[in-house]
Amino acid sequence: MGETCSHLSEEERQVIRIEIGNGTSIRRIGLMLGRNASTVGREIERDTWFPSNENES
Repeated sequence: MGETCSHLSEEERQVIRIEIGNGTSIRRIGLMLGRNASTVGREIERDTWFPSNENES
């Protein structure tokens, strides 16, 4: 009846971080992972990682 919900694995989260850093669209990342784009988008909104900026102290 309904879809089975599952959490993203740590590997999937790493792929999302890398691909967002590369400028890949949320939709494309979803296709790469076999996940819905909204799932990827929610993960990005929830995630608290920030790309490192070596220029700031």
